[in-house]
Amino acid sequence: MSTILISGASSGFGALTARALADAGHTVYAGMRDLAGRNAPAAAEAKAHPSGRLHPVELDVATDASTQRAVATVVAEQGRLDVLIHNAGHMVTGPAEAFTPEQLAALYDVNVVGTQRLNRAALPVLREQGDGLVVWVGSSSTRGGTPPYLAPYFAAKAGMDALAQSYALELSRFGIETTIVVPGAFTHGTNHFAHSGSPADTAVVAQYEQHYAGLMEQVGQKLAELEPAWADVAEVARAIVDVVGTEKGRRPFRVHIDPSDDGSVAVNAVADRIRADFLLRIGLADLLHPRVA
Repeated sequence: MSTILISGASSGFGALTARALADAGHTVYAGMRDLAGRNAPAAAEAKAHPSGRLHPVELDVATDASTQRAVATVVAEQGRLDVLIHNAGHMVTGPAEAFTPEQLAALYDVNVVGTQRLNRAALPVLREQGDGLVVWVGSSSTRGGTPPYLAPYFAAKAGMDALAQSYALELSRFGIETTIVVPGAFTHGTNHFAHSGSPADTAVVAQYEQHYAGLMEQVGQKLAELEPAWADVAEVARAIVDVVGTEKGRRPFRVHIDPSDDGSVAVNAVADRIRADFLLRIGLADLLHPRVA
């Protein structure tokens, strides 16, 4: 069984995944912000998990100090860290032009730069062990269908995906494996859309409303119509449990969970094949799989 740290585990994919991994017998540290405040109920629920293997830990990916403390807590209590799961993220909706540069930077800070902070805290532990798994929870939007009014979020997720691909190659000779989990646009079971941020420049929003009135409502309705009745957001958590439980060296580089089928499976298959072919051509095919002692 593995010792796991997951970011953004107070709700949504993160909370579901943390519980599913604990149910599977792993020791899980569920990273959350503000354990003593707004996330106190989520922390209490984690502590009450019947397995006794689910531990809330203060983790704010927006600060170096918090990421360092969270990793140090895991290692101090368990003596090791086997799996790091990048799940923390934030969504915004609205016309791209209406978001201020500061808003865009803040979104990137959580969705992209936050993974770098957590990596710099955790990867020294995994490299010293010569073993480990890094799971990145991405989005089908990086290469699938991309409706309007979600541009900042899509761009941030694409940035995270690009970072994950490079990290996969740079960590493989340390014996560290990478999997990118690619959920589709689940409209039920998470609070992504309900808790999404809005543009600060309301004057620009008003101008767009003259030509795009009701667009976000239309997008939300159509996404919900595309989602089959059998779609279950818990499938994302189950997919991550399967990845963690798979033998090292046999884990998939990418796993899609997209009941609405926005096309990302087909596009990623081509992109990942070209990536592998290019690495073969430049004599670096060994980087496609982790070193196994």
